[in-house]
Amino acid sequence: MNYLILVGALALIIVGAMWLTDGSVALAKRLRVPEFIVGLTVVAVGTSMPEFVVSFLAAIGGQGDMAIGNIVGSNIFNIFAILGVCALCSPIVFTKTNIRRDIPICIVATLALLGVTALNRDISRLEGILLLAGYAVMLWLTIRSDRKAMLESGEMPKENDSEPLMPIWKIPVWIILGLAGLIYGGNIFVESASELAREWGVSEATIAITLVAGGTSLPELASSLVSILKGSTSLALGNVLGSNIANILLILGTCSTVTPLTMGDIAMFDIYVAVAAVLVVMLSALVIGRDKLTRIEGLLFLVCYGAYVYTLI
Repeated sequence: MNYLILVGALALIIVGAMWLTDGSVALAKRLRVPEFIVGLTVVAVGTSMPEFVVSFLAAIGGQGDMAIGNIVGSNIFNIFAILGVCALCSPIVFTKTNIRRDIPICIVATLALLGVTALNRDISRLEGILLLAGYAVMLWLTIRSDRKAMLESGEMPKENDSEPLMPIWKIPVWIILGLAGLIYGGNIFVESASELAREWGVSEATIAITLVAGGTSLPELASSLVSILKGSTSLALGNVLGSNIANILLILGTCSTVTPLTMGDIAMFDIYVAVAAVLVVMLSALVIGRDKLTRIEGLLFLVCYGAYVYTLI
């Protein structure tokens, strides 16, 4: 029954995230916010909403190890599992923007997580505020650079007035239903995951870093696979890197600002694996795959994830 409840709660979280994202995007269009800004903010954060809700509810419930474990596990899953599967489907080409901006920012964010946890195995309110400030600065610089690049290339997107807009009455309904689904599903998900941990005789941290992390990363997996099938391999990579950055700076920053987080049963080894994962991506982009993530590397990524999970179990 706990497995069924976990799957049902996860489905409710994902549907809630979709409704909230659709409603927020529709609201942004009504307010005439440029589409590329909507993509960098609302849509990017929308795919990370399952991680946010689960980690936030775990944090305020005093389960700091589940909150941190969910984020660390999601970041490892995003790189080794999602990029591995996507690369097996089609080699992923690294763009100049990926190499010069996206991957370095992801490395800095992951090293920031290592820095705040290495001293006393917790994330204080001050450190949470600094993580949030880092996310705000990153977002401002990204929007600024993207807007400048579009203006210089003359590719600034034009408003499509013929595109049908969501009815005004439907926007608040979608946003409210999305929030309700996220909160209710998140509560059930955390409770069910904790119960499974007790049944299996393992720590909640282990469940968070494997089962919970993989479940909350399903939106990233789905969106990345769709991008690969449409031939937009760089978009799939952008989804993963953007999610990892938001997970650390925005989600952990928000959670630890509300209530300080302690690692509990989360080992520093897990943080080291998260750092190693993003460094391997940079190494692949610069040296191994010559600006692309090949199918062989994708298979190796999956083997690495399997070995990591095996060490946990």
